[in-house]
Amino acid sequence: MNSQAAQMTYNRLELLKLMYLSREGDRREGVLHRQSKGWFQVAGMGHEPMAVIAQLMDEGDYLFPYYRDRAMVLARGVTNAELASVYFAKRGSSSGGRQMPGHYSDRQRNVWSVPTPTGSNALPGCGVAWAMQLQKKNNIVVATLGDAASRQGEFYEAIAFAVERQLPILLIVEDNNYGISTNTEKFNPFKLGVFGDDVNLVHVDARHPDRVYEAAAPAVDLARSGNGPTVMVCQLDRLCSHTSSDDQRVYRPQDEIDAMSERDPILVLANELIESGVISADDWERTQQEINEQVDAEYLAAESEQDPLADELMDHLMADPPVPVAPPIEGGRKWRMVDAVNAVFRHGLQTNEDYVFFGEDIEDPKGGVFGLTSGLSENHPDRAFNAPLAEATIAGVGIGMACYGMRPVFEFQFVDFVGPAWNQISQNLGTLRWRTFGDWTVPAVFYTPYGAYLPGGSLWHSQANEAMFAHQPGMRVVVPSTPEDAAGLMWTAMHADDPTIFLVPKHLFRQQMQVDGQVPAVGFGQARIRRPGDDVTLVAWGNCIEQALAAADAIADEASVEVIDLRSIVPWDKDTISNSVEKTGRLVVVHEDGRSCSVGHMIISELMGDPDSFCNFVSPPQLVAKPDVHIGYNPIYEYAALPSTDQVVEAIQVTLED
Repeated sequence: MNSQAAQMTYNRLELLKLMYLSREGDRREGVLHRQSKGWFQVAGMGHEPMAVIAQLMDEGDYLFPYYRDRAMVLARGVTNAELASVYFAKRGSSSGGRQMPGHYSDRQRNVWSVPTPTGSNALPGCGVAWAMQLQKKNNIVVATLGDAASRQGEFYEAIAFAVERQLPILLIVEDNNYGISTNTEKFNPFKLGVFGDDVNLVHVDARHPDRVYEAAAPAVDLARSGNGPTVMVCQLDRLCSHTSSDDQRVYRPQDEIDAMSERDPILVLANELIESGVISADDWERTQQEINEQVDAEYLAAESEQDPLADELMDHLMADPPVPVAPPIEGGRKWRMVDAVNAVFRHGLQTNEDYVFFGEDIEDPKGGVFGLTSGLSENHPDRAFNAPLAEATIAGVGIGMACYGMRPVFEFQFVDFVGPAWNQISQNLGTLRWRTFGDWTVPAVFYTPYGAYLPGGSLWHSQANEAMFAHQPGMRVVVPSTPEDAAGLMWTAMHADDPTIFLVPKHLFRQQMQVDGQVPAVGFGQARIRRPGDDVTLVAWGNCIEQALAAADAIADEASVEVIDLRSIVPWDKDTISNSVEKTGRLVVVHEDGRSCSVGHMIISELMGDPDSFCNFVSPPQLVAKPDVHIGYNPIYEYAALPSTDQVVEAIQVTLED
């Protein structure tokens, strides 16, 4: 859409019909909920004028809505019948019955799946906008949120990133003055004067679509012409309670509710069109009746649609993993893990223009604090970028970019600092495929240095917290311990259709290791036997492979220890470990993550709970792990906390006792 087209007026009568269709859908759902047909409802009554923004959007544009944007979603082409199916949580709905009503999603119409955590759609929206910009597409993103969500930190990060990159995005705050029961007057950052002149900020009384259109048209034109983002603050009324679980009459004065009803945007626009002769009062009555009948019929039809199937619970959690191929590094020489991963990164950028790298300090001449990205920005300045010190931005932008079809390979500088990104990781990264019944996918790699055994790291440079990621469904988690495994797993992850959390053990980063022969492909869920043995099975990964191999050497005169490098945490290779225990009858697991609720506990409990493997044990399995304590700065604290070779030897000896 060019600048001239953006100034064209819209069809007010057709918009009025759509607004009423949205309202009647909300009303019908409210009735159904009171009849105990359905479990929940969230309405967008009063927010209908925002639908006019869809008149300014092209087919290739993306909408990142929030749960009151029913009318805008209808305006983007989603049908009322489809929303009725969503209300009843039917198998054929956009989420397959997995999302609540109001959580719109439509991959074909570029309507991104609404997450419940408020404001967490803004950074992924920026990711899509950045991908559009990098690919030189003449498209825009519209991302919306409520005024209460404007206090979320991710919203500020989204504005900062959009301004920094001059992204083609409209960030729209639909301000109805309430966050559930709380009046937001004293919390709203736009009423507190938080934002200055550097942000293109537009305030609009959005109770009438004409004013919304007049404000949005130049903002869309600005974004589409490459001149950056606009933040629109749209004052609206919420003409209903927050949700079906709320009653606004408890906390809103009746005169306030009455005043809102008198300025109902549908009533105002209908009266204007009747007074101007666009439609007669009788014709408007007939039109409303026709829409009422349409909505009744579509909700009746939706109620009888097929329900979800319980045996499909696990479907669309993740796609089948890619068939692994050998990574692009040669064998028959020594490698450092950091160099092997860097070689894979370079080859990826050379052979596929969809790969984009982003992280703190990853550009040359620094090339990352550990040198993992050395040379990338020098050779590919259009696809390797420094990130701000904002982990939520790294995660959210990567998610959006992957949803657009690119392949982000993004870095968290230390796994210890992943906390600010946790909302995006846990709420969007691992849930998108499942919550949309496979429609939206996130083919992204988030890699990060992790672990200890490097004195002086202290609390926030020494964590090994793979269990935290493993607990989140929908993501693969890997931890290599050799250069060839790091290269192989990274190459596999870079070709996967689902997100991978790639943990790179810092202690092993720069160790020279011999890589013999042809470098093999490494698939997910494939453990590696690093040392064969007959008496005890010893499982480890990452940094603790050193302690495992050293312990096996130290006790070689007493027992033949089979050392298994797990490599892949999610999924994990149960068969290889089970087969080894069938041979040895004994099991020791060692890791540097905390003991409680750990991957080691998972492995032991799974094998002990399996009748086929339980009978193979001749002694109780042992876990060697960091106690539930932090890593201290003084090396005395660090090594007191971490598993040692002696501790592993002692655990092996326990399994050998009669």
